[in-house]
Amino acid sequence: MAWSLLWQITPYLRNAAVTQTANEFTKARRASLIAAIFMMATSAIGPGFLTQTATFTATLGAAFAFGILASILIDFVVQLNVWRIVTLTRMRAADLANTAIPGSGYLLAVLVIFGGLVFSLGNIAGAGLGLNALTGLDPRWGGALSALIAIAIFSSHRAGIAMDRIMMVLGTLKVGLILFAAFASHPPLGEALRQTVLPDLIDFAAITTIVGGTVGGYITYAGAHRLLDRGTVGVENIDVVSRAALTGILVTGIVRYVLFLAILGVVASGVVIDVSGKGANPAAQAFTAAAGNFGLIMFGLVLWAAGISSVIGASYTSMSFITVFSKHITERGRNLATVGFILITVVVYVMWGKPPAALLVFAGGFNGLILPLGLSIFMYVGWRRSDMMDGYHYPRWLLVLGVLTCLLSWYMAFMSVGPIFAFINAA
Repeated sequence: MAWSLLWQITPYLRNAAVTQTANEFTKARRASLIAAIFMMATSAIGPGFLTQTATFTATLGAAFAFGILASILIDFVVQLNVWRIVTLTRMRAADLANTAIPGSGYLLAVLVIFGGLVFSLGNIAGAGLGLNALTGLDPRWGGALSALIAIAIFSSHRAGIAMDRIMMVLGTLKVGLILFAAFASHPPLGEALRQTVLPDLIDFAAITTIVGGTVGGYITYAGAHRLLDRGTVGVENIDVVSRAALTGILVTGIVRYVLFLAILGVVASGVVIDVSGKGANPAAQAFTAAAGNFGLIMFGLVLWAAGISSVIGASYTSMSFITVFSKHITERGRNLATVGFILITVVVYVMWGKPPAALLVFAGGFNGLILPLGLSIFMYVGWRRSDMMDGYHYPRWLLVLGVLTCLLSWYMAFMSVGPIFAFINAA
C-alpha cells in the first residue's frame, strides 16, 4: 500500500522539485543580473563622474551635452560586447586575452591594475571631498581616514554585507538628489538639446575622460566578471545578459544626462564654480547652489559613501587580475593584496598632494587612454575566435559597431593624451 501510494505521488513530487529548481534558478539568475546592473550603475555614477561632469559643464557649458551623448553611445557598444564575450567564453578578461593572443593578458592585467591604482586615488579623493562637504575636514586627511574605514569594511564580512545594503539606499538617494537638483536649477533645456546634436565645441579630452570614468579600466569588466562569478554564462544566457547590459546602460545614461542638466542650470544662472583650486569641490558647489545646505549635506553623505565603496570595488577588482600571473593565489591572498593595494594608494595620495578634484578628472582620463587595448582584444575574439565561444557566430552588426568604436577610442586616446597629462601637471 505504501509503495503504491509512493508510486502515485512520485510524479507530483518530481514535478514540484523541477518547478522549485526552475524557480530557484530563475531567482538566482535575476539576482546575478540585478547585482551586475547595480555594480555597473554605481561604478558609472561614482565620485569621478560627479566631479568630472561638474568640472566640464563649468568649463564647456551646454556644449558638454554632446560629450555626454557620445559617452553613452560608446558605453553601449563597449559594455554590450564585453558582457557578451565574457559570458560566451566563460573567461575573465586577462585569461581570455592570453588565450586569444598569448602574452596580451599580462599587459592588460598590468594596465588595469595601474589604472585601478589611479582610480583608487580618485575615489579616495572623492571620499575626502564628501567628508569635506559634511564636516569641513581637509580633503587630504578626510580621504586618508576614509581609506582606513574602507579597509575595515572590506576586512569584515558582516560590515561588507551591511555596506552593500547601505549603498543601495544611498544609490537611490543619489538619483533622487540629482533629480531634485535638476528641477531646482531650471536648466536651459532647449540649448542643451540643440548642443547635444549640434555642439559649438567638441572636446576630445573631455569625452575620453567621461568614457574612461564610466567604462574605462576595471569598470569595463566589473559587471561582466560579476556575471561570471554567479554562473550566468554560456549561449543559453546570452539574451538575458544582453538585456541586462542594455538596461544598465539606459539607466546610467539617463541619470548622467539629468546630472548634466542639474549642473548646467547652476552654471547658466551665473554661479561661478571653482574647478582648479586646492580645495575645489565642483559638484558640491553645484548642489549647494541648487538645493542649499540640505543639498550640500546630502551630497556630502552620498559622495563619501560612494567614494568608500568605489575604493573597495576598484581595489578588489584590480587585484582580481593578479591571478593571471599565478593560478595558486588563494582568496585569502587576493584579499591581503587588496588591503595592501589600498594602503599603497593612501600613501601615494597623501604624499602626491594633488587637488582631489583634479585627481578625479585625471583618473577618468587615464583609464580612457587604456580602454582601447582591451576593446581591441575583445573585437579580435569576436571576429576570429568563435572556437572560444562554443562555435557561436557573433552578430556582424555588433562587431562592426565594436570595431568602429574601437577605432574611435584609439583616435580619442591619441588626441587626448597630451591634454590629460597637462591637466594633472598644471594642478
